[in-house]
Order: sequence, then C-alpha cells, then structure tokens
Amino acid sequence: MPAPRVSLSPQQFIRERLVLAPLPFRPDISLYRPAPKSGLIGWLAAQGRADEPPYWAYAWAGGAVLALHLVNYPELVANRTVLDFGAGGGLVAIAAAKAGATVTAFEPDPIGRAAIALNAEANGVSLAISDAIVEAEVVLAGDVFYDAEVAAATLPTLTRLAAQGRRILVGDPFRRDLPLDQLELIAEYRVPDFGSDAPVRSGVFAPKLPKP
Repeated sequence: MPAPRVSLSPQQFIRERLVLAPLPFRPDISLYRPAPKSGLIGWLAAQGRADEPPYWAYAWAGGAVLALHLVNYPELVANRTVLDFGAGGGLVAIAAAKAGATVTAFEPDPIGRAAIALNAEANGVSLAISDAIVEAEVVLAGDVFYDAEVAAATLPTLTRLAAQGRRILVGDPFRRDLPLDQLELIAEYRVPDFGSDAPVRSGVFAPKLPKP
C-alpha cells in the first residue's frame, strides 16, 4: 500500500487507508480500523498530531464491554435518548442505535467525529454527533478513565449526571485509574482491547450515589 498523501482529509484518510471489517465480539458491527500499512502514525504526524493518541481508530475494551452488554440488555437503551460520552470511533453509539435508542455521540476530537460519521454510515444507523455534552436519559461511557487526569475530570461529570436522574453505565477493563471505590460493578465480560485478539477482563459499572 503506497504512503498516504498528507493532504488527505480525515474522511478521505479513513475511507482510503483504514479497513472496514466486522468486530469479533459484535460481528453485526463493522468499524474502520488501521491495518499494519495504513500509515496512521505518519498521517497524524503530518497533521501536527503525532503526540495525540488516535482513540477513535480502535475498539477499546471499555467500549467493547458496553457494546456486548447492550446485546444482552437492549432494554436499557431501547426507545430512550442516549449520550455516548467520549465516543471515540462511535462503537458504543452504534451499538445503542442498533438496540433502538436515539443517540448522540459526544466526541471532542474532530477526526473522531469524522470517524463516527463514517462508521455510522457503514452500519446503516442514524445518530447525532456533537462536540458538547447534551441532555439524554442514558449516558454510556466507555474507557473514560484511562489516566489520572482524565479520570479526575470525568468522574465528577458522570456523578453529577447520575444525581440528576440519568442512568450512567461505564465500561472499563479495570484500568489503573478506574475509581473502583466510587463505582458499582454491574456485569463482567471478557472482550479484546485495542485491536488485540486476546480477551481481557472488563466490567460494566454505575456510579455510586451519596446516601441521603
């Protein structure tokens, strides 16, 4: 595969250089993901983003476990408004839409938003894409505790939304900065992480609310 042109837009790069393929744990969902010769790192460097991990380009375990949980419990989101919080490439948003939800994918990264649009199109689902948090009955948050700084910013937001009566579900493979003392484990699955075929222990959690 020839080297990618640095002038490729995010949409062009994703369509031309990434590979659209079904996920092993959710074969009904296909995502654009990098192949060994996709040239992702070089293209990001050419965009001045070499130091920014492409969270949108992979199926992370936190999103995978939520996507799998919705297969078993579609009633959690069916006929409800759902916010995919930190949507990455849109895996959880797509899974929720397939379960019958009206979905908004919240993703600050513009390349991530481009990936979400293309992945949603490829899976034949309709969803809104936003760079801001919007109102929703259910908030799904996959892999939003991947380092201490992000965890410190994320937990108060999710706790506040839970206190407002939103149903919050967090997916995470028990990463180091996951605040386990402030979360309740609801379900466990084994799913692949970051493109690996090896399954890892992952959980679905809900924030613990202060007792009245």
